[in-house]
Amino acid sequence: MSTSEKKDTTQSKTGRSIDKRTQSLFKILVEDYLKHGTPIGSKHVADRAFFRISSATVRNIMASLEDQGLVVSPHTSAGKVPTEQGLRFFVDSLISMEPLDRRVVADLSESLREDLSPKELVEKASKLLADLTCFVGVVTTPRPEQIELRQIQFLPLTQHKVLAIIVVNEREVQNRVIETEKNYSNIELNEVANYLNQEFSGHSLMAIRQQLLDSMRQDQQEMNRLMQIALDVAAKSFAQESELDHDFVFHGERNLLGLLSSSEEVQVLLDAFRSKSSMVDLLDRCMASEGVKLFIGSESGYEPLGEYSLISAKYEVEGSIAGAMGVIGPTRMPYQKVIPIVDTAARLLGKALDHTHS
Repeated sequence: MSTSEKKDTTQSKTGRSIDKRTQSLFKILVEDYLKHGTPIGSKHVADRAFFRISSATVRNIMASLEDQGLVVSPHTSAGKVPTEQGLRFFVDSLISMEPLDRRVVADLSESLREDLSPKELVEKASKLLADLTCFVGVVTTPRPEQIELRQIQFLPLTQHKVLAIIVVNEREVQNRVIETEKNYSNIELNEVANYLNQEFSGHSLMAIRQQLLDSMRQDQQEMNRLMQIALDVAAKSFAQESELDHDFVFHGERNLLGLLSSSEEVQVLLDAFRSKSSMVDLLDRCMASEGVKLFIGSESGYEPLGEYSLISAKYEVEGSIAGAMGVIGPTRMPYQKVIPIVDTAARLLGKALDHTHS
């Protein structure tokens, strides 16, 4: 094969080369399928091609693509639709991104305002993704190492119980009820709070937790009274399962319900979004990739979303990965439109969160 011929071919995941003409026809089929949701016939593809080609030739080409697992016929005499593998080839090699409308960028910028708290920003970002795409918008909250202590206060409750009021990332307040080994007076609790605010303000909750756990391994007989109270009260305040601080929010699940044909399918989908550990794990896997990450159909490995696609991107705070956000919709979604929305929203969310840490 000559050099010029090599430039006109692309390999699919089957390892077989696909020439430029075939790529062009396959792209027409996929784009029209994503737009209309119906099988695409050979005559339609031939009519849409920018070069002269007969329907019979298109049928032969489609038969070759079917042999490679890139298209399939839903019915014997119907046109073709792309398979999951075909959609992957299209997204990886053929997709033409649509520039994001300036009004959409302006809407995202105005909505993800720097004066909002991290919790408000995450909620707003999720709803924006759902509204802009008409699918489901999902966003993880900032990872525990991105949650910084600003101030802590302790209030005695009933016997052996203390309320810890924790201000993080400037504006967000978390209340945690903890059980202590003994009863402490207001004076003792205030003394410990002053110590923690002086020593740990500006540190992440995860880092504080680790430092306190390290201190607990020391000989407590050698510690002064203040440190012993701090370990009893503060360690428990920060040692509540750190995973609970890494959550996710979603909006727009009703956008997908109209695509389902039975109440059982609806319940499976709703249960999928309510499975926190599975969804957070799926989104966390997206943070390992540069740029936008796609899971098409079964690629996610999460069975309830086997008929859906996830388009996601990580967002960063102060140069460090803080979380992920994305859109979940049917595999037949306008990837060329949704990808730029997710990419832009992730950058703007990170930018807004940067200011809550400054």
